[in-house]
Amino acid sequence: MTWGITKKLRLTLSLLVSVFIVVPAFSVRLVGSEKNNFNPPRWAADVVWYQIFPERFANGDPANDPTVDDLTGSWPHERPREWNISLWTGDWFEMQPWEKSGGKDFYYNTQLRRYGGDLQGILSKLDYLKELGISAIYLNPVFESPSLHKYDASMYHHIDNNFGPDPALDRRIWSAENPADPNTWQWTSADSLFLNLIRECHTRGIKIIIDGVFNHVGLTFWAFQDVQRRGAASPYVDWFTINRFDDTTTSTNEFDYVGWFGVKELPELKEDSTGFPQPVKRHIHSVVKRWMDPNGDGNPDDGIDGWRLDVASMVNIGFWKEFREWTRTINPESYLVGEVWWEDWSANKMYDPAPWVADGSVFDAVMNYRGLMPIVDFCSKGKNRISASEFMQRFVQLQHQFPADVTAVQMNTIDSHDTDRLSSIVVNPDRQFDHAASTKDNPGYDNRKPNKQERALQKMILALQFVSSGAPSIYYGNEAGMWGGDDPDDRKPMVWRELDYAVERSHPFEKQRPADTVAFDADLFRYHQSLIRMRSEYRSARIGRLQPLMVNENDDIVVFAKTSPEDSIVVCANRSGKERKISFKSIWQTKETIINVLSKERCSVNRNNIVVTIPSQHVLVLGVSK
Repeated sequence: MTWGITKKLRLTLSLLVSVFIVVPAFSVRLVGSEKNNFNPPRWAADVVWYQIFPERFANGDPANDPTVDDLTGSWPHERPREWNISLWTGDWFEMQPWEKSGGKDFYYNTQLRRYGGDLQGILSKLDYLKELGISAIYLNPVFESPSLHKYDASMYHHIDNNFGPDPALDRRIWSAENPADPNTWQWTSADSLFLNLIRECHTRGIKIIIDGVFNHVGLTFWAFQDVQRRGAASPYVDWFTINRFDDTTTSTNEFDYVGWFGVKELPELKEDSTGFPQPVKRHIHSVVKRWMDPNGDGNPDDGIDGWRLDVASMVNIGFWKEFREWTRTINPESYLVGEVWWEDWSANKMYDPAPWVADGSVFDAVMNYRGLMPIVDFCSKGKNRISASEFMQRFVQLQHQFPADVTAVQMNTIDSHDTDRLSSIVVNPDRQFDHAASTKDNPGYDNRKPNKQERALQKMILALQFVSSGAPSIYYGNEAGMWGGDDPDDRKPMVWRELDYAVERSHPFEKQRPADTVAFDADLFRYHQSLIRMRSEYRSARIGRLQPLMVNENDDIVVFAKTSPEDSIVVCANRSGKERKISFKSIWQTKETIINVLSKERCSVNRNNIVVTIPSQHVLVLGVSK
C-alpha cells in the first residue's frame, strides 16, 4: 500500500479490488529458457535486503531540512503557525507545543511532522549497513513530493529537493524545464547526490532499487495541475479520469476526478484495457531510462538496479510486461519486485502471486508476506498459533510453489512501512496479520517494548526467515530493536547507537503505559549479523531444497533439512516453553564436524544420530564446519 490508509479504507479497497484488477490466465513453466527477459537476475538470490524510509533514516545535512512551506500540497493541508522540525531523539508519542495548539490528536499531527532524513544521511550510514552485512537496499519513494512518505509525486524525474544539498537551487532548475519534454530535463543537486549514492552503493557491492509509484500521482503533479488550470484544453487531460471540469462562471470549484480508490489526495492515472495511454507510457519510459542509465551511454552501472512497484496488482498486468521489456533492455540483470499483497483484506486473503512471477514475463518477485506467514503463525505466543504439523505443511507448500530459481529471488518480507513492526507483531498476538495493528485502529493494541521472552520469539521468526529460500528483507531499525504499530508508528526515526533518546512514556490517547527505554539493541544487531553470515557461508540456506525430518506435535518441535549441491543445513526449531533434547539421523557422514552455524559450537554425533538440546523458543541451525 502507499500512504497512511486507514483500516476502514482498506476494507473498502478489498471489496472493490476485484473490479479493477486484470489477471490473465497463466501456466507455470521453468524459468531461464528462451529469452533473457525471463531470467531472474543472478544476484537477487544471494542478497539481504534493507528497506529504508528516507525521511526517517538519518539526517545527514540539517541545512536542507524542510520548512513549513515545503508541506504545501500534502495532507492535511494545514500550515501550523509555530511549526518546526521534530526532535529526532524525542519521545515518539509526546506532542510538541505547536502540535497541541491546534486541538487535533496525535495521529493527525504526525502527518505534519518532518524529521529531516535525507540522502546524505543514507550515504553516511553505508558503512554501518556493510557492517551489518547488507547487500541490497530498497528505498521508499525519493521523487519530489510535499509529503513525508513521497507516494504522492510532484514529478518522477527529480529527487526530492529536501533530500539534496541545495533545495533553493533545485527549485530554480525545475522552473527552467518543460516537465513533458525529457530534452529539457536537467540534473538538480539532489539528483546528483542520488547518483553519488548509487556509485557509493555499487563501490561497496550493494545493489539499490527504488519505489516506482506509477498507479497514481499527487495533487502537485505537474500534469494534473495543468489539467486543473486549463480544463479540457490541457494536453494532459487524457492522463486522468475527469468527472467534471470547473465552471468558471460560478464561485464554486466543481472540478472532480478519480482518485486512487476514491482518495482525492492521489489522482489516479487513467487506464484502458491495455494499460496507460501512450503519452503516459512515453513519460514513464523516459523516467525509467533516466534512473537506470543516467548518462545514456548504454552502460547501466551508473543507474539503479531495479524497481519496487507500488500497488502493482492494481495496474493492468499488460503494462508491467512492457515495463519489464524496457528495464531488461537497459539492464539485463535488473530486478523487478511488485507489491502484490491483499486480494481481500477483509477476508484475510492474500493473492497467489503466480500470475505475476510464475513465467517470468512480469516481475521477478513480489514482496513475499504470504510466503512467511506460516513462520509468524507458528512462532506467535498467542492462543491461535498453528501446530507444528500445520506449520510444516504450509511452509513446505509455499517453499515449493515455484521453480527453485523463482523462489530464490522473492523478497521475503515480514514487516514494512505498511505493517506493524515485527517486534510489535510478537507483542500483540491473536490478530490476523496487518489487521487491528495500531492504537488508532485497535484500542487494545500494546505500544510497549518487547520483553525478553518476546525478543526470543522475534529471534525465532528471524532465524526461520533467514533459512527460507528467497532473499530476506529487513525493515530499517529492526536490527536496532525498534518497535511500533502500523503507519505512522512504524515510521519512527531510526535508533542509532551514538544518540541518546528520550524514554518513551507517552501514549497517543493519554493512557497509562510502561516507560520504555529507547536505545540501540547491540545483542539483536549481532544476531542479525550472525544470520546474514550464515546465509553467506551456506548456499543451502539461500537456495536449498527443503526436506522435513521431524515433527513432534506434542513438544512443538520441527526439524527440516535444506540441501544444495554445495552444502546442507538442518534447522531445529523449538516453539515450546521448555528446553528439549532431541535425536535424529544425520544427513551427513559421521566423519564430518557438525556445528551450530550461528554460535560455531560443535554438536554431538552418536552412531549417525545427531543429539542436540534446543533451548525454549529457539532455533538451531546445524551444518558441516567450514
